[in-house]
Amino acid sequence: MGDVNVSVALNALVQGGDQWFDSKPLNAMSTNENVTGHLSLDEIRQILLPYGGKALTDSQLASLAKYLELLKQWNQTIPLTSIENDTEIVARHFGESIFPGSLLPMSRGRLADVGSGAGFPGLPMKIAFPELQVTLLESNLKKCAFLREVQSTLALSNVEVVRSRYEDFYAAPGSFDFVCSRALGGYKRLLQWSKALLKPDGHVILWLGTEDSNLLTRTRDWNWALPVKIPESRQRILLMGAPKP
Repeated sequence: MGDVNVSVALNALVQGGDQWFDSKPLNAMSTNENVTGHLSLDEIRQILLPYGGKALTDSQLASLAKYLELLKQWNQTIPLTSIENDTEIVARHFGESIFPGSLLPMSRGRLADVGSGAGFPGLPMKIAFPELQVTLLESNLKKCAFLREVQSTLALSNVEVVRSRYEDFYAAPGSFDFVCSRALGGYKRLLQWSKALLKPDGHVILWLGTEDSNLLTRTRDWNWALPVKIPESRQRILLMGAPKP
């Protein structure tokens, strides 16, 4: 889709934005793209190594590279991300999105990405784990248009883009193996919703600041794994939990 069509189709702010990012520089990462102005597949692979990206194929890396270009193109009209540097986009958005796959078996199953925004974490997870069935829940019409553009361009199967607030989305109890949310907020309500939709052995996966993580680990009715520090970050935490029987 060209810039003119993007401009016509979209004119909305991203809910949540990147406000939860801290300002720590990315260790051992160049902040400059190569002379062509684009990251090579090898450069993308190197950036993703701390997040568990070693197993990604060239085809998967090429999909992420195309996703990056679409994100940058549409971001000229809609502020999908406040991050402008390609290296940081790959690390903060793509890397942090696939990071749970290095800690939890996620090669198969059904995943709900709540408040998907520009597709994080759901779309990078789908690229990294092609057999996942992914439902992207996003209430903003214009962001849904972007998500469908990425899905179509990358020919991603078993991806459902749903324009809805998660509270208004209906699915049968036990429908999902994973419920993910990144910087959404309102976690107590989200946990109540997630508990009803998760399978008995399902997991909720949350990207949080340290304070929110400490609060949620006290939540009753959930078995929480130990919080895991997200690579290249000072204060961001990955928290995973399963509902108690």
